[in-house]
Amino acid sequence: MTAPQYTPREMIEKLISFDTTSHLSNLPMMDFIRDYLSAHGVSSTYVSNDDGTKANLYATIGPDIAGGIVLSGHTDVVPIAGQDWTSDPFTVAERDGKLFGRGTSDMKSYIAIALALVPEFVARPLKIPVHFAFSYDEEIGCLGVRPLVRKIADDFPLPRIVIVGEPTNMTVVNAHKSGYRFTTEVTGLEGHSSATQQGVNAIMYAGEMIVEINRIEQEMRERGDPSGRFNPPYTTVHIGMIEGGTGTNIIPKTCRFTWEFRGLPGIDDTEIPSRVDRFAQENLVPKMHAVSKETGITTTFGSSIPAFAPEDGSPAETLVKALARQNDTYAVSYGTEAGFFQAADMAAVICGPGDIEQAHKPDEFITLSQVDSCVGFMRRLIDHVR
Repeated sequence: MTAPQYTPREMIEKLISFDTTSHLSNLPMMDFIRDYLSAHGVSSTYVSNDDGTKANLYATIGPDIAGGIVLSGHTDVVPIAGQDWTSDPFTVAERDGKLFGRGTSDMKSYIAIALALVPEFVARPLKIPVHFAFSYDEEIGCLGVRPLVRKIADDFPLPRIVIVGEPTNMTVVNAHKSGYRFTTEVTGLEGHSSATQQGVNAIMYAGEMIVEINRIEQEMRERGDPSGRFNPPYTTVHIGMIEGGTGTNIIPKTCRFTWEFRGLPGIDDTEIPSRVDRFAQENLVPKMHAVSKETGITTTFGSSIPAFAPEDGSPAETLVKALARQNDTYAVSYGTEAGFFQAADMAAVICGPGDIEQAHKPDEFITLSQVDSCVGFMRRLIDHVR
């Protein structure tokens, strides 16, 4: 039986047709990839989540030795709910030299191009192994890559280089900020709004917390970025959502808000949450307890993405600059899975087709020129590993 063949364009269309929004299973798409690879003689390993509804995939082309090259990408996409799309998000539409569809830029095109070239990877024996590492739930906190990296480090010959294919317009990125998310909950004391002295207004105390977080944000701006590489050039702190209260004439009992910071590589990632908690416990909670001991303020850690620190002259950077025909490296403020691989002693860089400015938007697209650039990159990689 002849193994299936896809052009890069056809494989992009195929992968976009799978709705892998993070709240859904990615198994239909992963099963397709596994079966496609198997038809070309490439075996795969699943690393599933706890309930078996999602899976990472790890596959190897070439010798079973250490020192290989990983092509890494996430399979999930962000929701389309509430977005005004011109065409079906899960059917690729071409207009004006662009391919429109959810995930075209972030980041199924990279995965699709790598898969479309599998017949070329397997056509001759490789001296250096090439691995595919495709993960789930990157968009909601890089959940899948964590067990995937552990599996690679514990059970397989350790790769030397990881190329994370997030959209960078095929430029070489060797650094990004960390990302930490928290939820702060303020518990007050309800009462009639005509007697505010007898209650504890959770929203007003939450407001004081938010003012303090804003002070910290301003301080981070003043500290700046000594490397001069990031935009914005400082650690950012941000309030994302807030909810609380039940009526205008009721002293609110609860108020809850979510917040995050995105830290420059090398900062103390405990500093900001420690300062936020210390401000609450030293300045606000005593005043709340003076009215009722049942009140309080708690901050709960949500998720984190480690910073990706530059490793100038690393084997990953050297190789990918050559493959991408680039002389320079860049830093970005958004998070990726690169830091997880780096923490497991695999040199990583970020380089992929598409523009991050198109990610998560309605009418997300990738230009055909970016597809062509990535195809050229992959073919130069094939020449390298042969």
